[in-house]
Amino acid sequence: MRLLLDTHTFLWWTDDPSRLSPTALDALTDPANAMWLSLASCWEIAIKQSLGKLRLTKPLARLVAEEVASNGLQLLGVELPHVVRVADLPFHHRDPFDRLLVAQAQVAGLCLVTSDEDVRAYGGEVLW
Repeated sequence: MRLLLDTHTFLWWTDDPSRLSPTALDALTDPANAMWLSLASCWEIAIKQSLGKLRLTKPLARLVAEEVASNGLQLLGVELPHVVRVADLPFHHRDPFDRLLVAQAQVAGLCLVTSDEDVRAYGGEVLW
């Protein structure tokens, strides 16, 4: 499978995997699956960290670099087709980061790994 990790999925996987569902954990640890982390998630983490709403155990750049190196995580940039797709999405979800992740998953043909039930309203492949 080709998986796009929601922001909270990435954070839980790196900090507290017990918060992941058994299905999500199995998918993330299966070496046959390819995994992506959106730069939008990195941006969201950086914003929450700067606002004092999130504490990381290590600097964000180091955390992401280590996950790329140790787990084969790939970074997904924000491209014009992703942004354009956001304009076509109905407002099932108001969070701009979640809307962008949905658009990226749809455009790139990725399965979004998230516990966010509101995302399911968009259709597409969702795993939790």
